[in-house]
Amino acid sequence: MNLSRGTRIALRVAMIVGLAIIYVPLFVVLINSFNADRTFGWPPAGFTGEWWSRAWQNGGVRSALWTSVKAGLGATAIACVLGTMAAFAVQRYRFFGRETVSLLVILPIALPGIVTGIALNNAFRTVLSPLGIQLGLFTVIIGHATFCIVTIYNNVLARLRRLGTNVEEASADLGADTFQTFRYVTFPLLRSALLAGGLLSFALSFDEIIVTTFTAGAGVQTLPIWIFDNLFRPNQAPIVNVVAAALIVLSVVPVYIAQRISGDTRAI
Repeated sequence: MNLSRGTRIALRVAMIVGLAIIYVPLFVVLINSFNADRTFGWPPAGFTGEWWSRAWQNGGVRSALWTSVKAGLGATAIACVLGTMAAFAVQRYRFFGRETVSLLVILPIALPGIVTGIALNNAFRTVLSPLGIQLGLFTVIIGHATFCIVTIYNNVLARLRRLGTNVEEASADLGADTFQTFRYVTFPLLRSALLAGGLLSFALSFDEIIVTTFTAGAGVQTLPIWIFDNLFRPNQAPIVNVVAAALIVLSVVPVYIAQRISGDTRAI
């Protein structure tokens, strides 16, 4: 498409402005995590790593970090199983309501987080509380899995559509049963898609706060909730900046790796 010089310049300026709006505030958080001034005067009068050391020594931060990791791993594991099964069902079989099932699987990530949180909170209190299961880490994992499934489902579904059925049919013609075909043929071809989807799922779970607020209950504090609870405490401000900076890095890394994995497998 041929664009005029003025149009190209306008598009570049718009792109730069958009990226600046997104990333400049994140850059400021990263700089402030090393700011020697407790009041975060700008520009920084000096830099120090003291706040990072104090953050690591903070028991509440370490506990919240471990809780976030456990929630992310649990939600990702559930999403990998259910998302893969749903993708196989929709792509490999024809049945009444197939498109509706596909819509229902994708819908949770499009719903506002507060709606999902309220719905899950009501469901857990109505269904699980009478069984003696209270709000806690388990309900957080289930809540996160509801939207993490979408990333696994989309990745696996896209890969299955690109693979077709020729390879699996050839495996069956050579005498392999269904499980052998999945183990030796299908799964190796899906492995990178599952890994990319899993990394994205973990990143989504790790920095989620709205659904977590409604499903965590008392005594369960993930890293984003710890940040929110300590955000307006002056004595904790430097540590909050450090934790926020660490959260940015921990969220970017899996997304970057997932993007690299997806980019390296486009030719499959």
